[in-house]
Parts: sequence; structure tokens; C-alpha cells
Amino acid sequence: MGQSAQHYLIFETAGGYCGIAWSEAGITRFQLPTHSAEATERNLLRRVPEAVPGTPCGEIDEAVAAVKRYFAGEAVDFSRFTLDLGDQDDFFRRIYDTARQVGWGETTTYGALARQLGAGPEAARDVGQAMAKNPVALLIPCHRVLAAGGKVGGFSAPGGSTAKIRMLELEGVHVGSPPPAQQSFGF
Repeated sequence: MGQSAQHYLIFETAGGYCGIAWSEAGITRFQLPTHSAEATERNLLRRVPEAVPGTPCGEIDEAVAAVKRYFAGEAVDFSRFTLDLGDQDDFFRRIYDTARQVGWGETTTYGALARQLGAGPEAARDVGQAMAKNPVALLIPCHRVLAAGGKVGGFSAPGGSTAKIRMLELEGVHVGSPPPAQQSFGF
């Protein structure tokens, strides 16, 4: 991450309490919602222990407002926000840049992202690792990246794959098994 001091804010959304951390270079961490401000703060500070509470202004304040709109069900494009991914290797940064192009209500797969990067199918595993280590989930929409065949796949954020499904459903995307074409009478 950037060499400058980091600040953070815990804030409430319709989906729960979120956290954001930033440096002078951009957003360094984002914590998806949990049930309490304390849990969100604890999770965020595990990853940025040097951060101190701060009052966001400018683009960070706009990002907070955008997150609140997102969890209220509004289509939001987070790709315009500046991220500070200084501690990520070049390949992960390329993966993250490509993932940021997957818009509201859209999905892709680990393999498709690998192909977009010009890598072979073996790179799908690298894409999965990058998504698991995503420091700014939602801003880099790892919840929109699915396993082969449109399966949910993993999700390392609080709530696991259930949270991923909820976020996708908020965007109008339904994953999982389709309802059976024929139902029994139940007797």
C-alpha cells in the first residue's frame, strides 16, 4: 500500500456496517457489511492495523455514498474510484483491472477473466486467488466472478458464498440450480 498514513471509517448501510480505509493515493481496503460496527472495525483493522479513524472528503466521501446507494439497491459503478493497490503484484493488478470492468448485474467466470488477460485455463486458479485476496471487495467486484458453469464458487468475505449470492441477487442475478421444470404433487 502507499507509504502515506491510512485512515478509516465505519459506516452503516442497508446491508449492515461497512468499513473503508484510504491513503493519500486512494482506497486501500474495503470491508463488506457485518452485523455490527464493532465487528466491521475489528475485521478492517486486522488488515490495516496502522489505520486511524478519519473523516472522508472528496472521492472517499463519494465512495461511501455510492456504497450506501449500492446496498439500498441502486445500480452503482465503482470503477471510477481511485484504488491504492501498491502492495499487489502486477498480475493481480491486471486481474483486478479486468474484474472492475464487470458491471452491475453482469457476471463472468475465473476462466473467462484469465482468457481476457491472454492467459491459459491454468490461470483461472490465479484469478481465484486474486479474488480471494481482494483488498477492496465490491469496489473490485469479486462477487461477480463465478466458478465454471456459473456456479457460485468461493467467497472469503464475511458470510461466505451466502453473502455473494445476496449481493448478486441485489443486482438481479440469480445463481444456483434453476427451479425444476416439472414439480411433483408431493404425495
